[in-house]
Amino acid sequence: MDEGKKEALIVIAGPCVLDAYEDALQCAVVCRDVCERLGFEYYFKASWDKANRTSISSYRGPGLTVGLDLLAQVKSEAGVSVLTDFHTPHQAARVAGVADVLQVPAFLCRQTDMIAAAARTGCIVNVKKGQFVSGADMGHVVAKFHESGGKRLWLTERGNFYGYGDLVVDFRNIRIMRGHGVPVIFDATHSVQKPGAGVGCSGADARFIGDLGRAAVAVGVDGLFFEVHPRPEDAKCDGPNSVRLEDFEKVLTYCLG
Repeated sequence: MDEGKKEALIVIAGPCVLDAYEDALQCAVVCRDVCERLGFEYYFKASWDKANRTSISSYRGPGLTVGLDLLAQVKSEAGVSVLTDFHTPHQAARVAGVADVLQVPAFLCRQTDMIAAAARTGCIVNVKKGQFVSGADMGHVVAKFHESGGKRLWLTERGNFYGYGDLVVDFRNIRIMRGHGVPVIFDATHSVQKPGAGVGCSGADARFIGDLGRAAVAVGVDGLFFEVHPRPEDAKCDGPNSVRLEDFEKVLTYCLG
């Protein structure tokens, strides 16, 4: 991290998608407690819909109405702030009624209507850098956001496509995006994905989650993003690149060096 940096590190963590409420609540409570001990600013993350699954038969989530109700319950019961995605501009205001942070998925980061709709909610907005976009090009996203009236924006690095079925992280993008004048988050778990490399789903190599997170902290980031699940082998989405909940504190501590 940058010398002299005083702000608490942002930590975004939770299951990829809402499946069992008990698992989501457990993740929120455990991650909250870890971050409180370490002095970090925690946001619980889970999706109510995964609109870009590899297979049409893959589990997508409980949907907008049920999903937002579940997120509201987690938020209330665990006493945490919540981050979740939206997928079309008309969903933004409704999602903002529950979420503290609206997330624009990576594949939609260039969609002007998505950025403008998120900006108009007044919420913090986290835009995940597309796997096909450079850190420099994300300056256009920042401009769209501010020109649409938005005030608080985060950008998240999650690797770039490298040939087929693999991602690679160019750590220069962290410094480049911080140069746009906004906080930058590093997504340590999606960065180890192998898109479409599984059987009807994405694969991953979770061995490198800690190493990539540690490298990002060394370069200088404002936050870290992890998908976390009590039993990654049972997760209905992104299990191969999730941190096992019981290992979360160990992985987070390792990232800090």
